[in-house]
Formats: sequence, structure tokens, C-alpha cells
Amino acid sequence: MLRNTLPCLILVLASAMVACGRDADDSATLAAIEAGGNDEEAALATVTTDTLKAHLDYLASDARKGRMTGTPAYDEAAAYVADQFAALGLEPAGEDGWFQNVPLSANRLDLERVSVTLHKDDGDAELGWKDDFVMSGDAARSESTVTADVVFVGFGVHAPDVNYSDYEGIDVKGKIVALFGGAPAAFPHNERAFYSSGRTKADEMVRRGAVGYIGLRSRVDQKRYPWEVLTLNAGVQPGMSWINLSGELADYYPQIEGNSTFNVPTATELFAGSPITFEEALDAADAGRPMSTALGVKVTLSQQASHEEATSANVVGLLRGSDPVLAGEYIVYSAHLDHVGVGTPVDGDDIYNGYYDNAMGVALMLEAARAFAAMPERPARSILFVAVTGEERGLLGSDYFAHYPTVPTEALIANINLDMPLFLYPLADIIAFGAEHSSLESLIAPAIATEEFLLTPDPIPEEVIFIRSDQYSFVRQGVPAVYLVPGFTSQDPAIDGEAAFREHLATHYHRPSDDDTRPVHWDSALRFARANVRIGLQISATAERPHWNEGDFFGTRFARSK
Repeated sequence: MLRNTLPCLILVLASAMVACGRDADDSATLAAIEAGGNDEEAALATVTTDTLKAHLDYLASDARKGRMTGTPAYDEAAAYVADQFAALGLEPAGEDGWFQNVPLSANRLDLERVSVTLHKDDGDAELGWKDDFVMSGDAARSESTVTADVVFVGFGVHAPDVNYSDYEGIDVKGKIVALFGGAPAAFPHNERAFYSSGRTKADEMVRRGAVGYIGLRSRVDQKRYPWEVLTLNAGVQPGMSWINLSGELADYYPQIEGNSTFNVPTATELFAGSPITFEEALDAADAGRPMSTALGVKVTLSQQASHEEATSANVVGLLRGSDPVLAGEYIVYSAHLDHVGVGTPVDGDDIYNGYYDNAMGVALMLEAARAFAAMPERPARSILFVAVTGEERGLLGSDYFAHYPTVPTEALIANINLDMPLFLYPLADIIAFGAEHSSLESLIAPAIATEEFLLTPDPIPEEVIFIRSDQYSFVRQGVPAVYLVPGFTSQDPAIDGEAAFREHLATHYHRPSDDDTRPVHWDSALRFARANVRIGLQISATAERPHWNEGDFFGTRFARSK
């Protein structure tokens, strides 16, 4: 049975391991402060390569077994973070000391009992697992089967605000919809991100009465993730959902009775004999042109899955602000602590260490806490440091925390998220995904300039990164948020930063090779770590709390009512 109750034994063991190096760390901190005249710069100097490496060595070691949500190895990582928070003098700010336990339901497919059948005029065709299709287990039902006509609905997007709809003139009630991921490239940046969200698409298909869906792979998706990469761990790790206070699964759509994702040859067969070919559907997607049509074929989607309850903890530490009034407002630093665990071996290695994704982000968050705690005068506003669980399972821990924060909901004023920051070359810029939506942008640029970084806009809007990490959980609850990552510009003009980023995605992302063999440009990591702290200082010192820009797309949809 999956469990994650953070047993005392694990906490004691992790505490003992960290305590061995604590005296030296504390001495170095005090020396740095004394040498720097007790100012903010001296506090920032307590962040060192050695302290970052120590976190990475623990969190991304083989002993942590990839920190899968709901496992003892994740518990060990959570206990380590809690112990670090305690050593820095933070206050426990969970619901159970340092921990906010997130109730989960985990589902595992029975791979002997998953099937997809195409029913065509010339007979039925049984598809092969991973050769032709993959699917997710139903989050609640132990088994489900649905047979229905298939309707192609383009991207599955209904966006009247940009005068676009894939559902115009198409009836999908009682049907299985086939759709591409993403949204038309011609959409404005914000709309493209919002309408690419799987949650947005599910809401729309359910509203229109669909009973299942088949995911199709556009040319963009095919280039981004080859089928072999997409299916590498299909059926190996469990699917998960968090459980709300009413005992219901979050974001569960019981109306959807089956799902699948087809590879390109299978999609081509699905479209054979229909009014359009799959190539024409791909062309329409490239052009951002609706071409929805009934395909004239029925499909049966069938699955069986087992379910287990699990618990996995967010770890929450508090640095209380110094101002009697502003201390009641909270800036949240977040970084996901989980990774994907033990999976299909690659070159004989089955531990997916998650060194950059996201031990590095957690290490940077811990060092931000170190710097803030070392300041002689604490920031005016309070700061929460939250290591969240379940990001790799669907932003679960952050979504739970954003719904049920351990401080008053209205007191959350900003989120700074750290996820897979890549330090592969000497950095010249920082990307703050989401900064342009709120007043945070005007605070970030001068803060990072002190570390000789430029703030650059999103260079890869097709990846819709703003909705793909934990900051989006806060955005959906009306909290202005940013996601900080190194930019693509290198201080060395001979290095192509975007090429290095894409090489990491293609070769190491969600692979066992994301481990301590990856290169790190440590000077850039330290500058980034300091810039990360300076942003929090700037937010804390600004009299006005962050606000959404007037008429902003996300602000209009999600801002809290005044």
C-alpha cells in the first residue's frame, strides 16, 4: 500500500545526517555576516557553491530513488527539507508541524486489461499497447469501457474571445473526441497558454457531452517528444489525484469514460476513409485552421485499474516579517520536491534522480531561506518556503496548498516558483514566465540587474510553460506569480543557450541521466540564487502589494474579487 506519513525514524535519520555539517555551516554564516557589516550583501554571501552542492548530493542521490510522490524515499527528502528549515531558524508552518499532508488517490493500470479497438467497415482492429497507443487509468473507476463514434475536433479549443472554435457546427454529445495538444500558434501568447491547458479542454469537451477522448500528436509534439520518449514509462508509474475536504477527487470528470493517445501510424489509420486524411488534419493544425469533422469510425476504449489511498507532504517553513502590519502578508517561494522515481532502465540505469528537475530548484529555495534568515533585519513581509509534492503527477501539491493554504488565503500576495533551472553555460539573462501579467515585472528587472542579468521575454511560447509548473496553481487562485528560469543568452557568444536547453530536453529530461554527471556553471547558479533573493526583497519592500495588470488575460479570469 502506498503511504507517505513521514515516520519519526526517517526524520531522525535525516536530522542526524544534516547535523554533522551544521556547525561548520553556522560558523561560515556568522563569519560572512560579521565580515560584511551585518548587511544584506553579507547575508547573500552565505549562499555558497558548497551549500548548494550539499543539498543536491542528498536530494538527487541514488538513495533517494527519484523521490516519487507517496514513497518512503520522498519522505526522506521531505524530512531533509524540514530539518534544513529548522536549522535556519524558520517556523513550522504546515498543519502537522513542518508538513501539510496531501491526501491522494493513486491508480495503476492493469496492463493485461487495457485495450483499444477500431471498428471499421472492413472489420475490427485491435491496437497494441505502446506500439499503437497508451492511456491513463481512470482516477476513480476500477474498470470502464466505452464504445462511441469518433469526432475530430482540431485542438479541442473554443475561444470566442479570439473568434476561434473547433466545435463550431459539430455535435460531440455521446461521442469520443480526437484532438491535438496545444492551441493555434496564431493565438496571442496568453490565450495560447490558457487554451492549451488540459483542464480547459476537459471542461469544454465535458460541457458539450463527450464521453471520451483520443489524443493526437501534432508535428510540434512529434518534434518535441518522440513516441519512444513519450511511452518510456507509460504504465510504470501510478496516476494520482488529490482529494478535497469533501472527500472528492480534484479535477475528476466522471463523464469521460475512456481515454487514449495514438501514435502517428495509428492516427493515420483512424482517419482512413474519413472526409479528411490525418495529413490534412496536421496541415490544418499547423495553419491554426479549424477542420473538425466526424470520422465515420467507432472506437472502444477499455481499461482496468487498481486504486490505493496515499499521503504525501508539502513541507512549509515560515520566516516571519518584521513589520507589524505587513507581516500579515505572505510571499511564497515554491519548488517541487518530487520527481518520477524508479522507472524503465536507460543504459542500465533505472533511477530517475531529478538532479536539475527539481533538486536544483529545491536547493535554490533552501539557500534563499538561508540568506533571508541571515539578514540582521528581516524583510517587512513574511515569507513562506514551500517544497511541494506531486508536481510530476499533475501539480498536485501546489494545487492543494493553493486551495488550502496554511495561512489566510487572502494574505498570499505573490508566488516565486523554481523548477528545473538549467545552469549549463555562463548566464546573461533570466526569464520570469508570467511576470508580464502583473506588477511583479517592474520589481524583477531592477532586482536581477544587480546580479548583471537582463530580464527577457518568453522565447518559446509554443511550450506554454506558464501553465506547466506549480506557479499556475497559485495563478488559478488569483495570486500573481512568476516562474524563474535561466534565459537562453550566454555571456560566451560562442554558446547557443537555446540549443543547450533543447539538448537537455531531448536527451536528459525525465531520464536517469538527469543526475550529478550533468554540468553546472556554478558562478551562474550563485548569481541566480542571489537574484532570486533580491526579487523577494524587492516585493517585500514595496508598499503596494503585487497586483494584476489592468485588463490582463489571466488577471481577468482569476483575480480575487475585492
